[in-house]
Amino acid sequence: MGMSVGAAQKGGRRRRGVPRYGAMAEINMTPFIDVMLVLLIIFMVAAPLLATGVPIDLPETKAASLNIDQKPLSVAVDDKGDIFVMDQPIAIEQLAERIQSLAKSGFDERIYVRGSRQVNYGRVAQVMSIITSAGYKKVALVTEQEKK
Repeated sequence: MGMSVGAAQKGGRRRRGVPRYGAMAEINMTPFIDVMLVLLIIFMVAAPLLATGVPIDLPETKAASLNIDQKPLSVAVDDKGDIFVMDQPIAIEQLAERIQSLAKSGFDERIYVRGSRQVNYGRVAQVMSIITSAGYKKVALVTEQEKK
């Protein structure tokens, strides 16, 4: 009556987790696939953050980079003097209206102005004056860090 199922087998008691016929020589692919899927998701999320819509040759300064939690409201002026709001071309007359429609936190919204190195300084100043006259006080110029 006291006999267990394991004792009825040919070798007596079996150890847990060790098969009778020896170790398995195959590679377990499940952890490898899990790691690859996690990396795929990370790269899919990070890829849009790395791309900029309007290619602009920014001037270089010694200023440190900013830590940004959310995607900022950006205005770009390219080499030809064309204006882009969030990578969409826009006429200068519609700039204030477009910024007001995109600003989520009202006049406290931080707006970044990116001006090309080759564009006329007056054009960038004109864009900044339109933004500040619309009531936005947190307007900043974006530059690249100097390469040493």
